[in-house]
Amino acid sequence: MARPRAERGFTLLELLLVLVIVAAGYAMVVRLNAGGVSGAELKSAARAVAAGLRDARGTAIATQESAALTLDLENRSMEVSGGRRARTLPQRLDLKLYTAQSEIVDDKHGAIRFYPDGSSTGGRVTLASGERKFLVDVDWLTGRVTIKEGG
Repeated sequence: MARPRAERGFTLLELLLVLVIVAAGYAMVVRLNAGGVSGAELKSAARAVAAGLRDARGTAIATQESAALTLDLENRSMEVSGGRRARTLPQRLDLKLYTAQSEIVDDKHGAIRFYPDGSSTGGRVTLASGERKFLVDVDWLTGRVTIKEGG
C-alpha cells in the first residue's frame, strides 16, 4: 500500500533567509529614525525660524526701530527683540548661524537684525538633521526671507 506523501514544510535554510531579511530591514528602519529629527519636524523648524525672522522684520517696520531675531545655538531657541517669549527648536537639530560680525555675541549666540526700511544685516540659518538640511536665507538689501531645501 502506498503511503500518503508528507506535506512539505519550510526548510531551515528558508527560515534563516527570511530572518536575515527581516533583521536587515529592521536595522535600516532603526538607523534612519534614530538620533535625528524627522523630515516633518525639520521642515517645521525651518518654517518657525523663517516666521521669527519675518516677525522681526515686521516689528522693525511697524515700530520704526531696529529689531532682531536672536538665536541661542546651544539651547536651540530663538527670540524676537522686544521681550517676546523665546521659542524652542528640536534639541537633536544641528543649527548654524551665519550673520554680520556685529551681530555675533559669542560662539553660541547671534542675531539677524532688521531695520525700519525693511533691510537687514543679512545672513543664513542652517537647520540640519543627518543628510537633510534647510537653509533660511535673509537678503540684506530687501530683508526678504526664503527657505531652500538641501544645500
